[in-house]
Amino acid sequence: MRRDEQGSAIPLIVGLAGVLVLAIAVVVNASSAFMQRQSLDTLADGAALYGADIGSAGVYAEGLPAERLLQEERAVRVAVHDYLRRVGAYDTYGDIAVVARVDPAARAVTVVLSAPVDLPLTVPGTPSSPTVSATGRAAVTIEPAG
Repeated sequence: MRRDEQGSAIPLIVGLAGVLVLAIAVVVNASSAFMQRQSLDTLADGAALYGADIGSAGVYAEGLPAERLLQEERAVRVAVHDYLRRVGAYDTYGDIAVVARVDPAARAVTVVLSAPVDLPLTVPGTPSSPTVSATGRAAVTIEPAG
């Protein structure tokens, strides 16, 4: 090493510290978004199961079908919103968007939930109000006893 070199290592250390802080912020925000999406996944699955069960139609009038119960669209929507209200989803996620659909061919209920993500740290260049979405799908299957 030559002694006549001049300069400072401080700009390099400050730059690397800035990159490290930015990386930590990205990891913290990504983890938070992932956890919130998992929570929405659980809500969507529960809402789809509840909607498929409560929204089943014709069981009392027509008896049990051979494989899957048929759901009524309106009854499914009411059941999904009731489920989300009962578990506190509207309190937890104020601006939650709910789409509940019935697939008559598959006799299945699909619930799609979207909500804004509350990120703990602000990272330059990221969206100001990101959202996460989750999808749950369920059907009530009849299995013969025996």
